[in-house]
Order: sequence, then C-alpha cells, then structure tokens
Amino acid sequence: MASKAKSDGGIVETVKTIVYALLIAGVFRTLFFQPFWIPSGSMKDTLLIGDFLFVNKMAYGYSRYSCPFSICPFSGRLLFSEPERGDVVVFRHPVNGSDFIKRLVGLPGDTVQMRNGVLILNGAEVPQTPAGTFEELMEPQGPMGQLPRCENGPVGEGGTCTASRFTETLPGGRTHDILNIDTNGFADNTDVFTVPAGHYFFMGDNRDNSQDSRFGQAVGGVGFVPADHLIGRADRIMFSSAGRSMLYFWTWRSDRFFKAVE
Repeated sequence: MASKAKSDGGIVETVKTIVYALLIAGVFRTLFFQPFWIPSGSMKDTLLIGDFLFVNKMAYGYSRYSCPFSICPFSGRLLFSEPERGDVVVFRHPVNGSDFIKRLVGLPGDTVQMRNGVLILNGAEVPQTPAGTFEELMEPQGPMGQLPRCENGPVGEGGTCTASRFTETLPGGRTHDILNIDTNGFADNTDVFTVPAGHYFFMGDNRDNSQDSRFGQAVGGVGFVPADHLIGRADRIMFSSAGRSMLYFWTWRSDRFFKAVE
C-alpha cells in the first residue's frame, strides 16, 4: 500500500509540475515574448523565409490579441506605448485573424501614397539610395516551398534570382533596405491614403511581393490596422534556416543568428 501511495503521489507531483510549467510558459508568452517564424518573402531582405524571432510584447502594451487564442478579457490596450515609424511589427490581420509582420510606415493622420515605386509620406518623397542587388537561388523556399519573384525573371530553377535593393530613409532618420522588382504594378502607383485616428499603415520591405495596407481588406490585403491589433515589435532574429525544416542543420544560416532587425 505504501508503494502504491508513493506511486500515486509521484503522478500527482508530475501533473502539478506540468501544469506549473504550462502556466509559466503561458504568462511568459502573454506578457513578454511570442515566437514567430517568417513564412513568406514579403519582408526580404530584412527578414528571410525561415528566420525565427521572438516578438517583444512589452513594446506597445497589451490587448486581447496579446493572449493565446485572443482570450484576454478586455478591449483596447493596457499600458499602451505608441509605436514608432519604421518599427517592424507583428499584428493580427483585421479580417482573416492570422498574424502578419510588416514595417510601420504610416502613423495616425499621415497621408501615404506610392508613386512609381517611391513612397510619398505627407506629400514628401521618401529618399531612396541604390544599395546594390539582392540575389537568391530560384528554388522552393521554406516549408511551403514558395518560389521567389525576380526582377530578371523568368528564371529557371537553380538560376540566380535578382532584385534591385535601395536604402530608404524615413522621416526622423531611420533607414532600412527595400527591394524593387517592378515599378508599374498596382502597388507602385496608388491613390493617397489618409490614416485614420487609432490606426496604422503597414508595408512589406519587398515592395512588389507583399499584401499589406496598400491593398484593401476586400481583396485580401491588410488595409488600415487598428491599434488594438498590434501584438509586438520584432527586435532580433534568434535563428534562421533556409531549408524546409529547422532540423536540416546544413541549411542553417548562422550569419543571421542573433541579428538585430533594422
């Protein structure tokens, strides 16, 4: 009987340990950092398919989307800190409920337009300077096997896919690289958008391969993103793998480990 009681006590302690571990993990994920895996090429070359990062959830305070499965029992934001133009942000898509990652370019009250592939903020052209050429292999990328878009296309599998790279300088002096594949697409020439109060305007750094605020929600885009849909800021890449699985160690990109997101 003593042996059975000891066994039962061991099971109870094991269950308690698991429960405590899950609670601690849930609190950590809710209040501090959320893991995020880059699934698409919309933020190249800042973020590549297969980059793994932790999202800083303390950066902008908390909303119901801060909790797993959006179960936080409050509306609006708690401890809200205004995001800065140029931040790379993870947010909840206002319609389809998935998590997106893009760069914040338009603040409440801003006007935003694309003209011949150049960003126009509040009527002023945002400077771009040439920064060489981004090159990658034409091959399936990541678990979903996506093929890259190329400025020099069509490119056969195994060939070199290129895109013109520019350094963009936002008002306030923050800089980041963008890629340009085409200057005549819909996303390169848009109407003037006026960002409503309490909303933000996001764009991908891979300007011709991103569903973002330039596209309305009716056509699968993001549109204006409400403040309470912000989840957190991407600060640093922790791990990166170019393969279809992170277990393929020969595809690890060690030069991207612990790389700051700019």
